[in-house]
Amino acid sequence: MPHRPEAVLEKLKKREFAPVYFLQGDEPYYIDLISDFIEQHALPEHDKGFNQIVCYGKDVNVGTIVTQARRFPMMAERQVVIVKEAQEVSDLQREEGQKLLESYVQNPVPSTILVLAHKHKTLDGRKGLAKTLDKNAVLVDAKKMYDNKLPDWVIFYVKDKEYRIQPPAAQLLADYIGNDLSRLSNEIDKLILNIPAKSEITPDHIQKYVGISKEYNVFELQTALIQRNVLRANQIIHYFESNPKSNPAIMVVATLFGFFSKVLLAHASADRSEAGIAAAVGVNPYFAKDYLTAIRNYPLRKAMHIIHYLREADLQCKGVEAGQISDGDILRELVFKILH
Repeated sequence: MPHRPEAVLEKLKKREFAPVYFLQGDEPYYIDLISDFIEQHALPEHDKGFNQIVCYGKDVNVGTIVTQARRFPMMAERQVVIVKEAQEVSDLQREEGQKLLESYVQNPVPSTILVLAHKHKTLDGRKGLAKTLDKNAVLVDAKKMYDNKLPDWVIFYVKDKEYRIQPPAAQLLADYIGNDLSRLSNEIDKLILNIPAKSEITPDHIQKYVGISKEYNVFELQTALIQRNVLRANQIIHYFESNPKSNPAIMVVATLFGFFSKVLLAHASADRSEAGIAAAVGVNPYFAKDYLTAIRNYPLRKAMHIIHYLREADLQCKGVEAGQISDGDILRELVFKILH
């Protein structure tokens, strides 16, 4: 079974290194995090010149990698071989190359740390190489994080930086950035440069330093819709129409689709307490009141119609059956349908 990225990092921090790491999957954040940690910390600086090789997949083949991995370190405890963009190794997808790498993984050189960073793709788990890696190496399958897990990830990341973040701020940041963990971590790193050490991050900090308009953003629109505040919703849509680059219609539709999909889950919950709704929807209990308000204001049939309206708007944003309609008109019509 593939190893969890977090568990691998914990072992690396304890300097528990394995001979072979194969990092694969569609979430490059953890692949980079693990390979960068090994590159920076496996060897002392004075050993790196002769004993650390970093290459790119497009420049090597499996034979070159294995030959380098079988080399012994020069006046050092170990050597490190890192292959970035390993998905571009010319013969790694062919049987001959896979068998050659499989042979090495079955009997690796103990003094070598071999890292293959295989981004955006995964090996066929039914084939011999994947099975051998699973048995004899540290195989990491870095998957994209589900949206409902992002706020907790933000809270954990901020805590690791010795800061605190309010749940609404974590949700705001997660919803605005999405599940691009590299971008999300970069935004947090930039954010904490602007606030006092070990302090608490609030929604005001997010709005000020991440560039979200405090009064006119998709989350304020969502709140207006939850409350069925027609005037406020139309004010926000008018602002979006005047500032399309800051609030792309397709992003607005996607965010609202995510919210109203969870409203359907809330409707299906037998437990209508805040804790029950939070568990059913998969959000922090802090936000349960929003969903309780939404299911009161939008009965199940209406919520199902809204999902249909959002799907139509998504197609229009992508140019399907849109005709000459502008993004502003798409959003204006969508909000009208939701509220009436």
